[in-house]
Amino acid sequence: MPATDSPYVFDATTETFETEVLQASLEQPVLVDFWAEWCGPCKSLGPLLEKVVASYHGAVRLAKVDVDKEQQLAAMFGVRSIPTVVLVNQGQLVDGFAGALPESELREFLSRHVQPAEPADEAPGETAAVPPEPAADAVARLRGEIAADPDKAELRLDLAVALMRNGEAAAAEAELDALPANLATDDRARRLRGQLEFARLLADAAPTDELRLRLARDENDHAAREQLGIRLLAEGEAAAGLDQFLTILKADRDWNEGRAKKRLIAAFSILDDEELVGTYRRRMSSLLF
Repeated sequence: MPATDSPYVFDATTETFETEVLQASLEQPVLVDFWAEWCGPCKSLGPLLEKVVASYHGAVRLAKVDVDKEQQLAAMFGVRSIPTVVLVNQGQLVDGFAGALPESELREFLSRHVQPAEPADEAPGETAAVPPEPAADAVARLRGEIAADPDKAELRLDLAVALMRNGEAAAAEAELDALPANLATDDRARRLRGQLEFARLLADAAPTDELRLRLARDENDHAAREQLGIRLLAEGEAAAGLDQFLTILKADRDWNEGRAKKRLIAAFSILDDEELVGTYRRRMSSLLF
C-alpha cells in the first residue's frame, strides 16, 4: 500500500524523517501512519486517512511509514500495534491513536488540531477588489448576528478578530477565552493570541534606543535583545526582529525556558509574508535539529 500520487501524501523513511516530518512540521502539521502490507485494518484506514487529509487542501500532510522496512522509526515512537497514527506539530508529537477509526472519528481527531485550508481556484478569473469592511462596522454586524444566532460559536471568533482590528484588545481576548475547544486551536485564534501577546510585550518593552545601547554594552543581554526583537516587529522590521530571536536561540536555546523559540513561533503566526516566515522557520529548524 504505497503512498499515492497525492501531493499531500508521501512515504517517510528513517533517512528522510527529520527533514520531511520533524522539520516540515514547523510549517504545517504532519500525520504519521505506521502500517504494514500484511495488516488488514491498515488497508481500510489508509484510504480514509488520505481522503480526510486531501479534504484539508494542504493544511496537513500524511507521512506513511512501513514498519517492516522502518523498524527504527516504529521503535522510536513506541509503536506496539498497527495501525498507529500520530500527529506531529512544531517538531513535537501532539496526539495520536491506535487502530482503525471510521471517517467521522478521523475528522473529529484532526479537527482538534488543524483547520482545513481553502481550496485553490482551478481557473481564477478577474474579480474586482472589494474594500475591507471597516472594523467598527464588522463589530456591530457580528454582534447583531450573534444576538440572532447565539449558538453559532464561529461568529464569536469572527467578532474577536474584528475587535482586535478595532483596537479593543481586552474585549477581543475575552471573546477568545470564551471560545469552545475546537475553535481555540483555529489558525485565526492562534494568530489573534499571538497579536495579543505581542501587544502586551510591546507595552512593557523599553524604547528602541535604550535597548540598542544595552546591547552595545553587553551583546549577551538576552532580555534586551528579546525586547528589541518585539520593538522591531512592531515597527514593521520583521526580518530584523526575527534575527534578534534567532541570535538568542543560537547563543542559548534554553534561555528563559526556551523563550526565543516561543517568540519566533508566535511571530510566525502573526506575519503575512509567507516567504519570510518560511525562510526563518528553516533557520530556526537548523538550530534546533
